[in-house]
Amino acid sequence: IATSSDEYYLELSENPVQFENASSVNNVFFDEANKQVFAVRSGGATGVVVKGPDDKSSVAFRMDDKGEVKCIKFSLGNKILAVQRTTKSVDFMNFIPDYPHLEFSHECKTKNANILGFCWTNWNEIVFVTDQGIEFYQVLPDKRTLKLLKSQSINVNWYMYCPETAVLLLSTTVQGNVLQPFAFKSATVSKMSKFEIELPAVPKPAKLSLSERDIAVATIYDQLYVMYLKHHSRSTNSPGAEVVLYHLPREGTCRKTHVLKLNTTGKFALNVVDNLVVVHHQSSQTSLIYDIKLRELDGALNVHQPVLPAQSINPYKIHLTGPAAAPSQAPVPCELYSSSWSVFQPDIIISASEGYLWYLQVKLQPTLNLLQDKGKLMDFLLRRRDCKMVILSVCSLMLTGGDKGNLSVVATVFDKLNQVYKEYLDAEQAYTAAMESGPSRSSTSYKRPVRTQAVIDQSDMYTHVLSDFTEKKGVKHKFIIAVLMEYIRSLNQFQIPVQHYLYELVIKTLVQHNLFYMLHQFLQYHVLSDSKPLACLLLSLESTYPPAHQLSLDMLKRLSTANDEIVEVLLSKQQVLGALRFIRSVGAHDNVSARKFLDAARQTNDTMLFYTIFRFFEQRNMRLRGNPGFSQGEHCEEHVAYFKQVFGENALMKQATA
Repeated sequence: IATSSDEYYLELSENPVQFENASSVNNVFFDEANKQVFAVRSGGATGVVVKGPDDKSSVAFRMDDKGEVKCIKFSLGNKILAVQRTTKSVDFMNFIPDYPHLEFSHECKTKNANILGFCWTNWNEIVFVTDQGIEFYQVLPDKRTLKLLKSQSINVNWYMYCPETAVLLLSTTVQGNVLQPFAFKSATVSKMSKFEIELPAVPKPAKLSLSERDIAVATIYDQLYVMYLKHHSRSTNSPGAEVVLYHLPREGTCRKTHVLKLNTTGKFALNVVDNLVVVHHQSSQTSLIYDIKLRELDGALNVHQPVLPAQSINPYKIHLTGPAAAPSQAPVPCELYSSSWSVFQPDIIISASEGYLWYLQVKLQPTLNLLQDKGKLMDFLLRRRDCKMVILSVCSLMLTGGDKGNLSVVATVFDKLNQVYKEYLDAEQAYTAAMESGPSRSSTSYKRPVRTQAVIDQSDMYTHVLSDFTEKKGVKHKFIIAVLMEYIRSLNQFQIPVQHYLYELVIKTLVQHNLFYMLHQFLQYHVLSDSKPLACLLLSLESTYPPAHQLSLDMLKRLSTANDEIVEVLLSKQQVLGALRFIRSVGAHDNVSARKFLDAARQTNDTMLFYTIFRFFEQRNMRLRGNPGFSQGEHCEEHVAYFKQVFGENALMKQATA
């Protein structure tokens, strides 16, 4: 049970994978590719219980006891089991439905070579790593045999495999610090550029060698890195250990690119969570986190200090199980940073003594109080997986919390958010354009951009931050308006079209505080962009602020696509002649509905106005059709009858005779 606390930024997963602990089994193995724990019990027949991240990947079975198990792993999808019991061969067993469940064995082909271990690279492809090189095989489960695809001779001290990228790292040479990587892909293996890990200088004649304990391989920001834990060297008076990151590209040379300063000495272990490098320090029982994208340039290398102060993982309690445990027994605290912990990439911690596998997790909320620099905090949060609600809460606190009033900080935060927003909009636009242009060589390379949680759009800001902020009591209205305008400025700077509801929020805030002069200026100088919804909002303000009516009409005229709306607005205000003049000014008087104008004129109860409008449309009919009468489709019969009743039949315009 993770004890809930807002102060810890690292925690162990709430639902760990449980397996039989080391006291009740002979051996516990972990398979990094399938994230499975194998609990192996020998004696008579060998009993194996496999626990994975979900029930589908969990399985239990028995096999003949043919000696101590050195290594055991399923191929991808639990299809074939491989077991190493000796240094010369690997045994296999089919788990594919309808295939014989019999074991078959394969010896390594290199004479006098010892198998150090093996890695599955596909459901039916396996690589044996020996002290003399690698042997890459295809397993043929129906024939219960292996076919050699490729072998490579090279002296090997130890190896490390990254299942995520299917890259195998071999330690070569006497000191073990020259690493030779191989990349595997669908029955092929390619040799990548070898590289050397720089070992710390030691006084002669002593010589250091590279231990696999000090190496980890992980993907950070979609790039493969080899992480080297470089221990403190007494001779160089260095202040502490450091983690050196070597960037390993698919093609090209591997380069040393980042150094993480640990500022202390002792035993360390490494994880990668949400693209953050987490360094656990056993003696202080704390962890440090590093973000390699938060740059502090030091020459060609990026030298990094921890992003946050060192802190322990959130305390964790476990329920005791077994015959000795009483049902009502309270959970007991788990020993964090225990010497029985094993750490695996990218984010796995296993306690074999307690029989638990946890995923390490980063909690973002506690980081808000630990990173005071809001710009740096935003850079950190925008790169995290589940960041949206935390970022929005940072924005709300920034506007109403202790440091409110600092507009330059607000501007920095808005710009950082809108830069990510703009990048997403541009990618979406490029993708749409590529799809619309039809299939071509370039469009096939376009993938639909993934909308991550870091994309904070205008509706997010409006709903979760700005609309609440404008209603807050005790905040000066000048600051509220300054913040709204700052957000609009930032959107404009990144050429993101501003949604009308943000302008509406500005107008409502100005009206609420009777700042009509400012509203007038914003509209006059086009600080608020023209739109039909905005013009309609201005119209509704006429009773509060009479000039809003004219401001609205001016806006609608500028839009030039809003002629119908302008006519409706003027007619609703009984400005029938004004509406007619407007329609003539835009050259649309031949197409408007006569009935609409005559209806509006009747409603004014001004007979002379009605006469003028009626006469105008008679003249229009005469000009267009040579006949002053209204056609049947115009539905003006009741208005003709009213005209006759008030002015007499003789007042009707006569058709011109030839």
